[in-house]
Amino acid sequence: MLILSVSTRSIALRTLRALCLALGLAQSAAVLAAGGQGPVVSAARVEEAGQGAKLHFEVSGPAQAVAYVMAGPDRVIVDLPEVNFQLPPRTGQPESAAKGKTRKPAPARIVASFRFGLFAPGKSRIVIDLGRPALVQKVATVAKPDGSIELQIDLRETDAAGFATAAKAVASEALARELMADAPAQPATGSADAQRPMVVIDPGHGGIDTGALGKRSVIEKDVVFEFSRELKSILEKSGRYRVTMTRSSDVFVPLANRVKLARDSGADLFISIHADTISDTSGVSGATVYTVADRASDTQAAKLAEKENRADAAAGIEGADDSSDVSDILFDLTRRETRTYSHAFARMLVNHWGEAGRLNKNPHRSAGFRVLRAPDVPSVLLELGYLSNEKDSAALLKSEWRTQAATAMLRAVDGFFQPRLGGPREAGRPN
Repeated sequence: MLILSVSTRSIALRTLRALCLALGLAQSAAVLAAGGQGPVVSAARVEEAGQGAKLHFEVSGPAQAVAYVMAGPDRVIVDLPEVNFQLPPRTGQPESAAKGKTRKPAPARIVASFRFGLFAPGKSRIVIDLGRPALVQKVATVAKPDGSIELQIDLRETDAAGFATAAKAVASEALARELMADAPAQPATGSADAQRPMVVIDPGHGGIDTGALGKRSVIEKDVVFEFSRELKSILEKSGRYRVTMTRSSDVFVPLANRVKLARDSGADLFISIHADTISDTSGVSGATVYTVADRASDTQAAKLAEKENRADAAAGIEGADDSSDVSDILFDLTRRETRTYSHAFARMLVNHWGEAGRLNKNPHRSAGFRVLRAPDVPSVLLELGYLSNEKDSAALLKSEWRTQAATAMLRAVDGFFQPRLGGPREAGRPN
């Protein structure tokens, strides 16, 4: 059973008319030109019968959509102009997930689950996870007799070979490049003094990729975004750093784009912010700092990296191959040096975090996180805590705690750069 209820939560609209026109989204551009807010999705439900399934999304106005299938895992992608999804965050998720259980969705269902959200400026997306292979029969906006309007997506079961053929016909990587422009760097505020270190903060997840869902509908993408904004503010107020974020709103950014942004902006330090959940126990708590490694430090770190590395697939795109072709000795030495700096900052962050927050019993771990793979930018991934833990979750929602924790991080950043403040600045390295 899927949870399909009307929401009281509204996602702020950020459509820019110029970007809509640039992306060819004439409908969204026209809405903005007329001073409107675009369609609002206020309810959703799924009907399944025999070999067919239909998804109904109640919208406040027409929303032209295009749908196609992708494999690995099997799913249906529905792209449409930016809409305001006023639905609870767990809408479309299996009942077992909503109750924190680990049961898998019933294999008999065509629609195992679905998710939705902002995919890019001016564009929203619905991703439908399939329990059985199915193809899209029709996508249409339908006016009902009672005056309401629905976006309807009709699916029809097929065999594995038929689905594979349809999925191969979709040039997914080319389509992703067409739909997703490289994420522009947010301008660093304050003085243009290029001698100050550049710190890039990466609020994990965003848009259609909600990240972990905690108790009382706490959403990871929102929690880490609020903390990242606080950290950015505190770093900037110190006057010692230039700071930018990989996203400044609730929008999806591919993993490769986050790494590219850090490198293109000449980052001296990259900090990716997350908040995890563990379904089998609520006793695990505290912050954990991760660095990149070819081999994970432990099983839990490996599982987390695997989950975080699936972010692109969760949003319905194929992750680009971000491995480097360079294999010479200079590249290898640069990567090793960068990892040494990353470990140094991780240890410093662990030492200072205890001043304001709780640490996991194993606070410094490593694994193959894609977002930490820039060969020339010291990078760490910070799990603020566990949304599945009552104490952690309560702390993460308090502005006072965010300020204290971000201040502790400032001291760690200061300690990281202080020994090198007097030397010449080298791209990708602390001063």
